[in-house]
Amino acid sequence: MESTAATTTASTTSVGLRYGLLIGLLSVLISFVSYTMQWQDSWAVRIISLAVSIGGIAFAQREFKLRNAGFMSFGQGVSVGTVAACVMGLLSAIFIYFYLSVIAPEMIAQLLEKARQGMEAKNNLSDEQIEQGMAMTAKFMKPPFMAGSTLVGSIIFGLIISLITSAFIKNAKPEFE
Repeated sequence: MESTAATTTASTTSVGLRYGLLIGLLSVLISFVSYTMQWQDSWAVRIISLAVSIGGIAFAQREFKLRNAGFMSFGQGVSVGTVAACVMGLLSAIFIYFYLSVIAPEMIAQLLEKARQGMEAKNNLSDEQIEQGMAMTAKFMKPPFMAGSTLVGSIIFGLIISLITSAFIKNAKPEFE
């Protein structure tokens, strides 16, 4: 007797939404912990975040393939992964905006100070160049811009990962059957 999970067809949107919510919630949790523990510069946190995103997209594509009798075209895989990345990016952008606006608005000042220290560490920059650089950096260190760049970056990253993982996970239906 066949399992109903293997024969039930699923849409790319439904699977992408489900996994996007899961990946997004995990990403928000990782971000929250890394911000509160001040680990945002940790390479381990970055690797974990990357693994959650890549693994989540790959598992979403695998789930779609399983729910569609073992078949998934390249385009369907890209679609599932991109929908998941959009949802993940939206949740992450909302979190970033809320975190930087309400929970820890002082973090922007800390990020600006860190940028200033980085510019001062470069001995070849004059004080005037540092001030110009800081003025430009301050324009981009606002919660709406940071949330928007998080959303756009997540979508682009998700699309690239979806293209790569779809190439390996795909299993197109035979045309003449």
